[in-house]
Formats: sequence, C-alpha cells, structure tokens
Amino acid sequence: MTDLPTPDYARNMRVIGHSDQGGRPDGMQLMVHRGHAYVAHMFSGGFSVIDVGDPANPRILTYVPAPANTWTIHLQTHDDLLLVIHAKDMFGAREFADEHAYYSGALGKTVGTAEAKRPRDWSAGLAVYDISRPQEPRRIGFMPVEGGGIHRLWYTGGRWAYASVLLDGFTDYIFMTIDLSDPSRPQEGGRWWIPGMNLAAGETPTWAGARRYGLHHAIVHQDTAYLAWRDAGMIVLDVADGSRPKMVVHRNWSPPFGGGTHNCLPLPDRQLLVVLDEAVLDHQEDGLKLIWVFDNRAHDNPVSISTCPTPAEADYRAKGGHFGPHNIHENRPGSFVSSQLVFATYQNAGIRVFDIANQFAPKEVGALVPAAPARMMDKRPNRACVIQSADVFVDAAGIVYATDYNAGLTIMQFGG
Repeated sequence: MTDLPTPDYARNMRVIGHSDQGGRPDGMQLMVHRGHAYVAHMFSGGFSVIDVGDPANPRILTYVPAPANTWTIHLQTHDDLLLVIHAKDMFGAREFADEHAYYSGALGKTVGTAEAKRPRDWSAGLAVYDISRPQEPRRIGFMPVEGGGIHRLWYTGGRWAYASVLLDGFTDYIFMTIDLSDPSRPQEGGRWWIPGMNLAAGETPTWAGARRYGLHHAIVHQDTAYLAWRDAGMIVLDVADGSRPKMVVHRNWSPPFGGGTHNCLPLPDRQLLVVLDEAVLDHQEDGLKLIWVFDNRAHDNPVSISTCPTPAEADYRAKGGHFGPHNIHENRPGSFVSSQLVFATYQNAGIRVFDIANQFAPKEVGALVPAAPARMMDKRPNRACVIQSADVFVDAAGIVYATDYNAGLTIMQFGG
C-alpha cells in the first residue's frame, strides 16, 4: 500500500485507501458492486473498473473509453448488468466553457436540440453491458435517443429503468421509462414532462427564461418515483404503469431558495424524504444550497421540516470552486441502507455524514475533506485547484467511497 493522501480535515472519518483510477483521477458517479467499483469519468470519458475487494489496496482492472464528444458520466449496476448513459459532452463543448451557460436557461436551446435539428458529433442513448466478468465488460445492447442524450438513470432490477433524457423538441431533460425486459434490446416505455417543455408540440414555458427546468434524475420506491427537477424542485410520479406515469404532487421552493434540486431520497420506513439542492457556481454565487428533510406521511403533501447543517469549520465560500451539496448515498439495494445516517458530498468541503435520528434537528457526525488534487483534469478556464467531491457510495460493510472531479477515488471508514 502506498502512502495515503493526508486529508485537509477529518472528524470521525479516516482514509483507508486511495486510487488515481489508472491515471484518470476525474470521477463522477460510482457504483460498488460485488467487490468492484465502477467509476464514470467526468473529463477523461468512459468508465473504469477497480477491484476494491481489499479497500486498502484498490487495483485498476480495466478502462472502457467513451465515443468521441460523448459524456458517460452516470451509470447503474444490478446483477450482471451495467447501464451507462451516452450524451453530448457538455463540459467539453465551447458553449459551456462558462458554467453559467450550463446551469441556467433552456439547455435544449443552447445545445441546439430544442428546435431545428443540427448536425451531431456525439452518441446519445443507453448502453447495456454484461459485467459477469468485471475485468471484461461486454456491451450487449444500446438504445439510441434522438437529441442530447441521457443524463442519469435509476435501475435496481426488474423490467423498468428510469432516465432523464434530453430529446429533440424539448427545452430540457424530461422523464422516461425504459423497458429492460430484454437487456439486449432496451426500448422506451413512457414519458412525462412539465407542461411547457415540449416546444415541438407548440407548448410555451411559463417560467422565467433563466430557470433550468430540467430533470436531474429519479429515485424510485415501489410504484412511486421521486424526481429532482433542478429549478422546478421536486415532482412525485405514480409509475405503477411504467408506460403512463402520472403526477402525484409538485413542490418547489425556488424562489426564494436557489433551486438546483438534485436528489430526492425516500426513507419509507420513517415516512421521510431527504432532498438535496446542488451548488452549481463558484463562491456560492447561486446562493446557499441545503439538504432538506421532508415529512412524507401524506404522500400528496410532503412538507419540509428541517435542514442539515452547513459545514462551518473553515471559510469554504472563499476557498474556490463550488461549496455546497452535490450528491447523497441513495440507499440502493445491496449497499449500506440507513434511514438515520445521510452521507453527502459537499464539493470543496468534502464528504459529510449527518444523523437525522431526530428529523427536526439533523446534526453532522462525520466529515472528511480530501487533500487538494495533484493535477487538474478539468481543463475549463478559471477552475480552482481544489477538491470537488462529486459522488458518494457506501457499501454493505459501511466502507465509504467518494469520487472527485480531479483528485481520484477516496476510500474511507466512518467512526459510527
């Protein structure tokens, strides 16, 4: 085992392993499945498979590149399947060199998919891999989509996968169900969008032009999908019939808050929701973003009752880069599942653990801020050389894994 990077700050957590992911230390979503970490790369493209059977000694197995100009930044694992999104590489495109352009307005108009069809040089759709041999992922299916592509997925087995998709004629990402009855031939099942998004059908947005009314992704429990719709807040759908999703309720707290809703995690045994708003601009230019706790006893009337505390042991706003929530561990089947502990990435403030045993008074019980990256993989202009912790996954043994835009895979132990 090589010397481990010394974190800038740690409380009730410690680093037990680290990987530069085969020389591609940029990471976005990760899954830990059957002793292997599947890491999607933000800037290198493609994904890597890392043997983490011994978390103190992660070992790179293979790297699968992405098609040219294509994001493959989100993925899902279940049994012998790996699902990987294909979409236009937004952060590699000149029109998004300034982050403001990506996080505001109608994305479909900026990309050029909302109106007249333009030439495309990226792959858009869903790739399905057989990972029965993790060291040799084998692509067995692909579902193309017409437009910018798929952003993120939810799949935990069974017939349906749930995706956010940027399609021709729409202002931004909408909700789509995907039929995986035959994984080698995935097919669209149904769609749902906020009225006003379908420009091709003559709809007109009713919200301000600078708002990002686009779906980030859904988390599904039984027949209910909890959708994080960025500046439109949270939408709950009935997906009992995957071909015909139906709205249950729509909640939006932006304004007065800054929007960017990114994860909506149900905790069904306690009838709670944990809802995260993503910080998307440097130095909190988009305002203070929060992790909310909702009372969900009345499923058609979720009510916010508290927020998790914001890290305050250092001046993270002045540090550079994004300061605020990005992702939470989503309690996937087979992983660490808790309705009391919430694991979150806080970008330049690292990884945080919150205890919501008292849902009205969440408290921070663990934190780890990884060391600054050794080199920058993010080549966009004016990016600060600081950590930007991106995604977090906690395996069934309670080992915590976190990716970063530049600083590799950090493997941690929480003190409990």
